[in-house]
Amino acid sequence: MNLKKSSIIFAAMLISPSVIADSVSIPYAGFYERLKQVNKHNYQLVEVAFSVPKNKNCEMISGNITTEKNEYPLTYDKDQRLYLPYDAQLKSDRGLLNIKVTGDSSLCGVAMQVRAKSTQIKYSKEELIDVKNDMDALLDGQQGFPMKYFRKPISGLTFSFSGSELPVAVTIDGNKQVIQEQLQLTSEQLDNLQTIIFDIKPSIVSPYVM
Repeated sequence: MNLKKSSIIFAAMLISPSVIADSVSIPYAGFYERLKQVNKHNYQLVEVAFSVPKNKNCEMISGNITTEKNEYPLTYDKDQRLYLPYDAQLKSDRGLLNIKVTGDSSLCGVAMQVRAKSTQIKYSKEELIDVKNDMDALLDGQQGFPMKYFRKPISGLTFSFSGSELPVAVTIDGNKQVIQEQLQLTSEQLDNLQTIIFDIKPSIVSPYVM
């Protein structure tokens, strides 16, 4: 399976599904282990999000979660974000995520992204640094030994926008600028600002990695 990456995706989970026509079947256990790390530490500001990046070969038609005895619905939204349960029994029962897509499913992938749980129109420096620190802590928890000791801290934050309201006006400490789909601020820039105000909420706040 090829994994599509975009600039807003920080981490991707490589998967080896069985491919049948236009469907993929992916073991739930891999998702559970990542969700387990997040739930264990109860991060207040950030979460992990799983999604099928959209392209002409990867438009979701339907999905479900199955075990040998049961079938459950798979919840996803228009952006193809997957809302997965945190369920030890589902892992024990060797659950499978079954995703049906248009086009060539062998060109699809599932991405894991660290992002803020919610977004705001206005942030103070302290709020942004708290979000960044939570992202760093969560990512440390996702790394397996010994790689966690070699991971560099994230470089800052990425603010992503979508929809018909682009471009977006951004005011940083009274200085206004217009951006298209993304604003990336380094850790140094975050340390030096006091407030940032958008005219619309970011759709996603995620790590910036250089």
